[in-house]
Amino acid sequence: MTHSTLGSAPAARRGPAGRGALVIGGGLAGTAAALELADAGLRVTLVEGRPRLGGLAFSFHRSSPAGELTVDNGQHVHLRCCTAYQWFLDRVGAARLAPLQGRLDIPVLDAQGRGGRRLGRLRRTALPVPLHLSRSLATYPHLSLAERAQVGRAALALGRLDPQDPALDGVDFAGWLRRHGQSPRAVEALWDLVGVATLNATAPNASLGLAAMVFKTGLLSRPDAADIGWARAPLGELHHTHAHRALDAAGVTTELRTRVTAVTRTPEGRWSVAMAGRPGEEPPAEADVLVLAVPQREAHALLPDGALKDPGKLLRIGTAPILNLHVIYDRTVLRRPFFAALGSPVQWVFDRTDASGLRAAPGAGDSQYLAVSQSAAYDDIDRPVAELRDRYLPELERLLPVARGAEVRDFFVTRERTATFAPVPGVGLLRPSAPTDAPGLYLAGAWTATGWPATMEGAVRSGLSAARAALGHLGRPHVNSLPAPGGETPKEAA
Repeated sequence: MTHSTLGSAPAARRGPAGRGALVIGGGLAGTAAALELADAGLRVTLVEGRPRLGGLAFSFHRSSPAGELTVDNGQHVHLRCCTAYQWFLDRVGAARLAPLQGRLDIPVLDAQGRGGRRLGRLRRTALPVPLHLSRSLATYPHLSLAERAQVGRAALALGRLDPQDPALDGVDFAGWLRRHGQSPRAVEALWDLVGVATLNATAPNASLGLAAMVFKTGLLSRPDAADIGWARAPLGELHHTHAHRALDAAGVTTELRTRVTAVTRTPEGRWSVAMAGRPGEEPPAEADVLVLAVPQREAHALLPDGALKDPGKLLRIGTAPILNLHVIYDRTVLRRPFFAALGSPVQWVFDRTDASGLRAAPGAGDSQYLAVSQSAAYDDIDRPVAELRDRYLPELERLLPVARGAEVRDFFVTRERTATFAPVPGVGLLRPSAPTDAPGLYLAGAWTATGWPATMEGAVRSGLSAARAALGHLGRPHVNSLPAPGGETPKEAA
């Protein structure tokens, strides 16, 4: 994908006076929807209650003993198959800040390997699917020869499933793996290694439909589909600074620190939104179409009567936590950008030294900043910082022997108790599509029926889906922004 500049966005074709759209929520879903609507020529206003864009993928500043840091609230990654998120990065001019690996390569450290700590790697070759992973699987040291063979057979069976089959939604992934000969070790060392990070759930708590979607799309669709990308700059630079600039360039009016208190329909059939935080006694804003790109409980509170047949379903979509531990050592203890761990409560560890600005901080010296990302962290999400420190620092020393003699210059924690929706069996029946039963009102958010789990990709896809549905309602022709399979030219849709 080529990197666009902010000036490369389509020139806005403004509609007649009074025609426009309101987008409530400035996360990835809302920002994507606002850009798509503006690029189609609508006058768009985006409203966000926080002082920043980016939703739950954001950054903040911290004065640390090691220096001034810019900290991401959590470690986020994307894959090459995440075409919507890559579209978003390109559209806001930030693609160069979150490059992809040239080829999938995941170092996997087993803290309890035979004879001590052991390193394995999950790597792909340039061979076609499924041969692209065969060499890596054949030499993966964390599984026995028999377990590797069983994994291969299960992968082929998974590839034959249709993730869109409604019957898969009610089946738990762990049960399916068990029926296909997967040992507890295989689940830990491969299926949950990938699944927990992408689904934010262990196999017993994951819908087979969503798990099949993740593994089919990421590992069994194209050889390069699972190549990993992550931000080499603070997320706030991508999702707020660059996104805000792109919205401005597209003609979107962005109102931050503005909370929506009510959504109503006018007698003329337009949408009226009352807001707190606007200066003075401004009247409610009105628009022809409205996109609610907020979390499911907030959407439930704002939905007018009759918008959904069973709005209570939104309240039955559960949430799952993510915990991030931030550790700054006085020396370099990790010489690779990231690794995944087995035989330890530690899941994934990333080097954030450069991205946080620590490397350039006065007095930082050789300090290194590691972010430990813990998905589905139900057991740890409410533990006090001191307990987390006592629990995880010895684990990092087991995984990284150099850390045993290092001084910890800073240790802090970020918690997202409702980081994602919980992808439990049956959740697909609860996720609504973008259009509601109220004409001109649309839903967006990773929790809506995107077919994806709660990822940045799912969030962007939901925003684009809502925007396209809104444009269809207005009878406005628009161009499908997502790259088509095989790199074909996007087609205009009505």
